Amino acid sequence: MAVPLSYSLRNIRVRWRLTLLAVVGITLVVAVFTVLMAMSEGFRAALRGSGRVDNAIVVTRGSASEMLSEVTPEDRNVILADARLARGLDGQALASAESVMVMSLRKRIDGHRTNVTLRGVAPSAFDVRGGIRVVSGRRFRPGLAEVIAGRRILSRVRDLELGSSFRYRGQDLTVVGVFESDGAAFESEVWGDYASLNAILRRPAITNCMVLRMRDPAEIPALDRWIRSLPGASLQAVPERLYYENQGGQVAMVLRALAGLVAVVMGLGAVFGAMNTMYAIVAARTREIGTLRALGFSRRAILVSFVVESAALALIGGLLGCLLASAANGYTTGASNLQTFREVAYAFRITPAIVGAGMGFALLMGVLGGLLPSVRAARLSIAAAVREG
Repeated sequence: MAVPLSYSLRNIRVRWRLTLLAVVGITLVVAVFTVLMAMSEGFRAALRGSGRVDNAIVVTRGSASEMLSEVTPEDRNVILADARLARGLDGQALASAESVMVMSLRKRIDGHRTNVTLRGVAPSAFDVRGGIRVVSGRRFRPGLAEVIAGRRILSRVRDLELGSSFRYRGQDLTVVGVFESDGAAFESEVWGDYASLNAILRRPAITNCMVLRMRDPAEIPALDRWIRSLPGASLQAVPERLYYENQGGQVAMVLRALAGLVAVVMGLGAVFGAMNTMYAIVAARTREIGTLRALGFSRRAILVSFVVESAALALIGGLLGCLLASAANGYTTGASNLQTFREVAYAFRITPAIVGAGMGFALLMGVLGGLLPSVRAARLSIAAAVREG
């Protein structure tokens, strides 16, 4: 005969002072775990959203970032003639030749310097990249020392406000617009005209990468094989979205590993806290346990009853932990990409999968913390329970 579920739930309410410590411990562990997972997911989402599924990016094979890549004018012209590329109404290939530089600017909070990407793009970049919208001001004009700043980096770095200017390589660049890109990593960059920036900064006309719109995304592997076979070239074509997502893999793994480490260390403390609480509950209810056994409830029913009670406590703590962590959802921060050493601004993202992982982790802590005390409760004989009570 099973112990009624209402009995276990009612005891949680009656002995709320005794169980509060265990709930608070699990709440804090789940909150920290959820926030760290949200950081990892936010960083990955920012990079995963950078690019279109029907775009390919051409870079030097083996280069860790676009800045370390170079596409020569000769290779660029050969690639642009390929029939697999989508073309505009004018018959020109939908492509953007781009240069990538790194600027050292000061953060708003502490004034410390951080690396910010300055990307020189072709006029066609807004059509090729997709999702780039100027939300304040206007686009830069070719031939002028004008740039537009990403929305997220604007909130983190000084001198990028609309109408302000900053100095880079001895030249003053004026911010004429602010753009967004659906939360993608491009919002951590500053964009200007490719030809103008190279000329103003007295920089060789280097193309670090090319972004190509494909007629059919399934043709990207074939395009890659053909580009790899070009004589004298050392290039590759990679799906744009995959390229940027891979760049964030190390940081995301570090954050997830940190979340796992914190979960194990703090989780052990929460398990012992829950165990002590359940031992105290068993000690306070020995007479009740004896009464239940005398009424015909089996040892297994007693065991299940106390495990369910511990699991219910853990789920309450898990729910409170997820609610506490939800305050961080959407909070914007930044991290240095370990491959490019450039700051990427991103927002914490608490997804249903993360909430599910947090609740599952809470349930695991509750079951582990309640198992041994539940076994002790189940092993109490009727006589011993009545005598101890």
